[in-house]
Amino acid sequence: MNATFELQDELQSLQDVSSYEIPNEHDVHDTDAAPLLQHAVDRIAHSSDAIIEMEIFDIFRSLLKHADAVPGPLMSKLLDSIASGFSAQIDATMRDSREDDQQVVMEHKTPLEMYPFLLHWFVSAAEKVKPVVEDDATQPQPKPRRGRGGKAGTSRAAAKKVESWTWIDQIPATLELFAKAMKLKTHRIWMTSPERDAFITCLTRPAYHIAESEQYMKDAAVKGNVYKVICIAVKNHGHALAAQISIMQCLQYYEHLSEPMAELLSFLAKDFDHAQLGDEILREIAGKTFSAQDTKGPRAFSRFLVKFSEESPRLVLKQISILLGHLDSESYPMRMALVEVIGSLIRDLSNSEDISIDSSQTHKQLNGFFELLLSRTLDLSSYVRSKVLTTLSKLCELRVPFPKHRLNITRHAVAMLEDKGSTHASMGTHAWWSLNLEKWEGYYEEVKQSWRSWRMPLGKAVEREEGETDQETRTKMEKTEKEKSNEALHLRLRKKYYVDALNFIRMIGDSIEVVIQLLGSTNKAEVLESMEFFKVINEYEFEGSEAGIKRMLHLIWSKDNNQTSEDGKELKGVRSRLLECYRSLYFDPIPDMEPRQQVNRIAKNMIELTYDATLAELTSLEEMMKTMMEENQVHYDITNKLWQVYSSPKSLPACQRRGAIIILSMFALAKRSIVSEKVDILLRVGLGPLGKADLMLARYTCVALQRLNGSAKKVKGSLLNKTLRMEMDNPVFGKLRDAIEHPCRSKEWFGMAEQAINTIYALGEHPDELCDEFIKNLTRRAFTRRPQPQATREPAEMEKDADAMEEDSEPQASAGPASHALVSQGISATQEDSQTTGEIDVGDVFQLSQLLFVVGHVAVKHIVFLELIEREWKRQKDEKELAEKLAAGMNLLNKAPKETEDLDQVTGNAEDEIGERIAAVRETELLYGPQSLLALYGPLLVHICGSPHKFKNRTLRAAATLSFAKFLCVSSQFCDQHHHLLFKILETSKDPSIRSNIVIALGDVAVSFSTIIDENSNELYKGLSDDDLVVKKNTLMVLTHLILNGMIKVKGQLGEMAKCLEDEDPRISDLAKLFFTELSTKDNAIYNNLPDVISHLSSGDHAVEEDVFQNTMLYIFSFIEKEKQAENIVEKLCQRFRLSEEPRQWRDIAFCLSLLPFKSERSVKKLIEGLQFYRDKLHVEEVFKRFVEILQQVLNWFWQARSNKSANKPDTELNEFESILEEHKRQGEEDQAFEKRVEGKKVAAKKKATRRSTRKKVQEPEPEPEHEPSHPRKRARTQDEDDMYV
Repeated sequence: MNATFELQDELQSLQDVSSYEIPNEHDVHDTDAAPLLQHAVDRIAHSSDAIIEMEIFDIFRSLLKHADAVPGPLMSKLLDSIASGFSAQIDATMRDSREDDQQVVMEHKTPLEMYPFLLHWFVSAAEKVKPVVEDDATQPQPKPRRGRGGKAGTSRAAAKKVESWTWIDQIPATLELFAKAMKLKTHRIWMTSPERDAFITCLTRPAYHIAESEQYMKDAAVKGNVYKVICIAVKNHGHALAAQISIMQCLQYYEHLSEPMAELLSFLAKDFDHAQLGDEILREIAGKTFSAQDTKGPRAFSRFLVKFSEESPRLVLKQISILLGHLDSESYPMRMALVEVIGSLIRDLSNSEDISIDSSQTHKQLNGFFELLLSRTLDLSSYVRSKVLTTLSKLCELRVPFPKHRLNITRHAVAMLEDKGSTHASMGTHAWWSLNLEKWEGYYEEVKQSWRSWRMPLGKAVEREEGETDQETRTKMEKTEKEKSNEALHLRLRKKYYVDALNFIRMIGDSIEVVIQLLGSTNKAEVLESMEFFKVINEYEFEGSEAGIKRMLHLIWSKDNNQTSEDGKELKGVRSRLLECYRSLYFDPIPDMEPRQQVNRIAKNMIELTYDATLAELTSLEEMMKTMMEENQVHYDITNKLWQVYSSPKSLPACQRRGAIIILSMFALAKRSIVSEKVDILLRVGLGPLGKADLMLARYTCVALQRLNGSAKKVKGSLLNKTLRMEMDNPVFGKLRDAIEHPCRSKEWFGMAEQAINTIYALGEHPDELCDEFIKNLTRRAFTRRPQPQATREPAEMEKDADAMEEDSEPQASAGPASHALVSQGISATQEDSQTTGEIDVGDVFQLSQLLFVVGHVAVKHIVFLELIEREWKRQKDEKELAEKLAAGMNLLNKAPKETEDLDQVTGNAEDEIGERIAAVRETELLYGPQSLLALYGPLLVHICGSPHKFKNRTLRAAATLSFAKFLCVSSQFCDQHHHLLFKILETSKDPSIRSNIVIALGDVAVSFSTIIDENSNELYKGLSDDDLVVKKNTLMVLTHLILNGMIKVKGQLGEMAKCLEDEDPRISDLAKLFFTELSTKDNAIYNNLPDVISHLSSGDHAVEEDVFQNTMLYIFSFIEKEKQAENIVEKLCQRFRLSEEPRQWRDIAFCLSLLPFKSERSVKKLIEGLQFYRDKLHVEEVFKRFVEILQQVLNWFWQARSNKSANKPDTELNEFESILEEHKRQGEEDQAFEKRVEGKKVAAKKKATRRSTRKKVQEPEPEPEHEPSHPRKRARTQDEDDMYV
C-alpha cells in the first residue's frame, strides 16, 4: 500500500464529493471507463487484497466520483466487483480469526475498511446512474483466481448478460453483505472504540440513507434488510446511542418513516431481545413539548406511537405513565395518538394471559384506560372526540365482551350524536353486530325457557336408583349438584349477556330519530356521517334503519359543491355520496356471484325500492334513477330483466310488476329509447288484460307512455317545442280510451284515469276529439236508467266491493227541480214511477263520480293544451317573420328607423292578438260556448256540490268537489259566480280529504284569478285551525306559496301563520319557520305586520297561552335587525300600553319590548318618553322585571360605546330612569293595596246589608203565589231561549 487509509477521515471528506481529492484521479468524462474498470476488476478477481493498491482503489473512487458519466452496465459491473471482493475478504477474515495469531487478523483491517467505504459511496452514487442503453453489453468476466486472501466469489455479471440497471434490485444483496460483515469479531480487528464505531457507521449509514427513500421502503425485501443491519449493529456493536439519534431525526424530518421506525424497534425487541432502545425513544418523546401551531412534527410522532403500540403494546405499557402527559398537549394529533395507544393497550390486555393469571391488576388497568378514553369524549377538538369513537368501535369488535363498559360506551356514543361540533355517529356503528331486536329477544326468551326447565328437584334422579350405598348416593348427588351449578352459572351469564344486548339495541334505537334529523343539517360533514350511519346499521340488520335509508333519498336534490373539512380533507358531495351509498346497498355486484344472479338481485332491489313508497319518495327515487342512467351506471341487462318482469306471463305479485314499470319509466326520463322501443309491450301488458285487472299497473303504464316525450324542460320565454305528437288513430289512444271506459268500481280507477288523460294530452295531436268521445260514452253510461227492485234497498244486502271506494248509503228517491232534469233522470226517479211500477229508476252513483272526475280533469288539461297552442302559433308566426326578413335581405337596413320601429310594434300587436284570442276561448267558449261539451257539466257540478242533503255519497261528493274546483280555474266568469260555494264546502264539509283538496285547489284558483281569492283570503286562513293535520299542513303550504309569490296580500292574518310556529307537530312548525325566514327577505314584510301579529296572539278570541306567545315572539323578533325599525316599534309598543286594560296584555307588551335591540340613543329616548303610558303598569312584577332587563341591556350597550361620549352623562340619565321606574312601581303597589282595601270594605258592607235583608224576610210572612199558570210558560220560554242559544 502506497498511502495510509483512515476510514474516519475518508468518511468525513466524502460529505462533499466535489471537493474529495483522489491522488490518481481518472476523469471518465474524457476517457473510456470500460478499460479502467476492466483492469481493476481483473486485479480484484485475482486477489481481494488488491484493493489496498492505490492505483486500483483510485480507479474505483474515480468511477464513483464521476458516476453520472458511467453507464448502467458498468456500474453493475463495478458493484459486482466490489461486492465479490468484500465478500471474499470477509470469508478470509473469518477463517483467519479462528487462529490465535493476532497479526494475521490485523492484516485484514485496511481491506475491510476500503470495501465498506466504496460500498458506502456507491449507495449514494447509484442514484446518479444514466439510463440503460440497449446496445451496451458487458465484457465477459475472466475466471476467478484464488488470491492471498482466499478464493474470490464468482461475479454475478459473468453468469448472465446485464440487460438493465436497476439499483433497487441490488439493494437487498448489498445490505445482506453489510449484515454479513457485522458478524466479524470487530474487537480483534479494531482495538479502539473510535475505529470500531467508524467501521459500524460505514455499514449502517447506507441503511439509513436507503430508508430515507419512500420508494425503496415500499419494497419488503429492502425494508427487512434495513431493519436487520440496524438491529445487528445495535445488539452486537454498541450502536444504540447513534441509532437513537438517527431514529429521532428520521421521525422529525421524514414523515414516511414514522411507521417503519416503529416496526424497526418492535423487530429489535422481539427478534433480538433488545427493548432498551425502544424505552429510551419513548422517554425522549414523552419529554417533548408540541405547540398547537406545530403540525408536521406531532403528526409524525403520533403515527410512530400508534404503530409502536400496535406492534409492541407491552413496551408502550411500561412507559404509558409518562406518555399520558401528552393527553393534555396543545397539539390535538398527539392527543389523538394517545387515544389510539390506550385502545391498543386495552386490546392487548384483554387478549393476554395475564387477565387469567393476575385478573385483579389487569382489570384495574382496563378500568383506568376505559375511564381515560371516555373522559376524552369531552375533548375540545372534534377530531379527538371522533378518534375516541373510532377507538371504542374497534374495541367492541374484540371477542372480549367488556360487560361493565359496553353500555357505558353506548351511552357516551348516543350522547355524542347531539355533539354540534362533531357528530361522528358512523364511527360507533362498527361496534354493532346483527342488531335485529326481534332476533335478540328470541335469544333471551330461549335462555329464560332453559332456565325454567333447569329448575327441578335435585334428589329425584337419586331416589330412582336402588341398591346403592349412602356414600355412592352422596357422591352421585355431589356430582349432580356440581354439574347443575355449572349449568346454572352458564345460564345466568347468558341471560345477563342478552339483557345487556337488548338494552344496548334499544339505546341505539332511540338514537335513530336524532340521526334522521341530522340528515337535514346545514353542516355537510354531519350529513355525510349520518348517511354512513344508516348505511352501516342497515348492513347490521338494525330495526328502523329503513326509515333513515328512505329519508336519505331526499338528499338527491342537494347541490354538490366542494367543501373542505376542518382537518383539510376535501368532503365528497352529498349527492354523489348518496349515490355511492345506494349503489353499495342495492346496486353493486356481490363477489363470487354469477352474472345472471347479479342482474336478478339488482333488478329485485330496484323494484323493492318502490314498495310502500310515498309520492315524495318516488319523486326523489325518480331523480336518482335518472341520474344513474345519465351517468351510464345501469347495465342494459338490468333494463332487459325489468322488462321481463313487467311482461312475464307468469302470475307475479302485483307490486313486483308495478315496481318494474315504475323503474323503467324513471330510466326513460334520461333515455327515451327505453320506452319507445317497447310501446307494444306497454299496450299489451299495462293497457291489456293485466292492466284492467290491476289499475295501479295501468296507471304507471300511462306514466311510462308519457316518457315518449322525454324530459326536456321548457325554457322560460322560449317558443321551441320538442314534444312528440301522434295522430289520433294511433293504437295507443284506443287502448287509453278502453282503459278509461272499462267498467270498474275500484278507487284506483281515478288515479289511472288521471294519468290516462295526461297521456292523451301529452301525446295526442288533437286530444280534445278523443276526450269528447269518451266523455259522451261515460255520460250515456252514467245516466242510463236501470230499474232496481226495492229489495235491493235493504241495508243487510247492500254489500260493498272490497276494492270499491268508501260510499255512504244512497238517499231515498225524491223528485228534483225541473231545471235539473238531467240529474233527476240519472239519480232519482219520480214518486209516481215508484208507486206504479214498484221499482226505482236510478243511475249508478259511482259511474256518475267517474264522469265528473273525467270532466274536471279534461277541463284543466285543456287549459294547458291551449297554452301549448298559443306557443305553437307564436312559434309559427316567428318562423314566418324570420323567413320574410331573410327574403327581404338588405331592404330592411335601408328603411328608416321609424319604419323599423313601427314594424316591431305591429309584430308585438300580432302576438297580443294571439294571446287575447286564446284567453277569449278559455274565458267564454269552454264553459259558456254553445258548441262546448264542458258547458253542459258546469250547472250539474254546481247543483251536486250545492245540494249535500240530496247527494250524500262520499265518492260522488269528493269527485264533484274536485271537478268543480278545476272548473273554477278555467273561467274568471265562472269563478266569480260560484267561488263562494267552494268556500262554503270548505267550511261545512266533515270529510277531511275534501277539505284538503279544496285548499290545494284554491291555491290553483289563486294562480289563475288572484284578485277573486285575495278578496276572500280570510276563509282560506281558517284551514290553519283545522283539526286534521293534513288539511292544516296543506293550508300552510298553499298560503306560503301564495304570500311569498305575491298572489295574495297579507291583511292582518299573519298571526294565524305565527301560531303554527309552536304547533305540536314538528312538520307544521318547521314549515312555519321556513315561511317566516323567507318572508324576512321581503322588504319590511315582518315589520309592517308585527303589530297585527302581537294583537292577534295576545288578546281576543285568537289569543294563545303566554308561554306560546313568548316563544313565538322570540322567533319573530329575531328578524328585526334595523335600528330604524326597532325605534318605531318601541314607540308603537309604548303607546299600546295606553289602550290595553288586561295585565296579560301588559306582560306581553313588556316582553316584546325586552326582545328589541336597544343599540341607539333614539331607541332609549323613545322608551323614556313613553313612560307616561306604562308607569301605572309597573306594579305588575313581570312588567317591572322586563323593564329592568331592558335597562341592563341599555347599560351594557352604553359601556361598550361610550368612547365618543362623556363618561358620566349616560350613567346619570339611566340611573335616574331606574329610580323613576322603582318609584312608580312602589306607588303602583300602594295604589293597588289601597284599591284592595276599598274593595274589601265594599264587600263587607254588601254582606252586612244582605244579612239585614235576610232577617227582615224571615220576620215577614211569605205571600201567596199569584198567577201560577203563568210560571210554567215563563219557564218554558226560558228553556226555549236556552235551546236557541245552544
